Amino acid sequence: MKYLMLVCVDPDLEPGAAQGAPDVEDWVREMGGKGIRLMGDRVRPGSDATTVRVRNREVLLSDGPYAETKDLIAGFDVIECADLDEAVEVASRHPMAWGGVIELRPFWVEDRDA
Repeated sequence: MKYLMLVCVDPDLEPGAAQGAPDVEDWVREMGGKGIRLMGDRVRPGSDATTVRVRNREVLLSDGPYAETKDLIAGFDVIECADLDEAVEVASRHPMAWGGVIELRPFWVEDRDA
């Protein structure tokens, strides 16, 4: 099963506060080498975001993220795991889990028997 890992930072947390966290490059190499990490990258800050909405057939744009949240999306990874337990294990080893938040979202899979 594929999962989207949203990698989030806590802007109130001081850099280096998550002491003992593994190195992100080591995590990328290990998970890539195992074929678990399919792709991923950092993203620009929310201040560079553009939000797109269509209301009454009119395209409405606004600067910045759609929602005001404490945790800010810093990047993403797409991983493929046997189940949620394995995805949690992979996410818990990501350095940002030590001082930020990792949100796991399974990809939508249509029930082919339905």
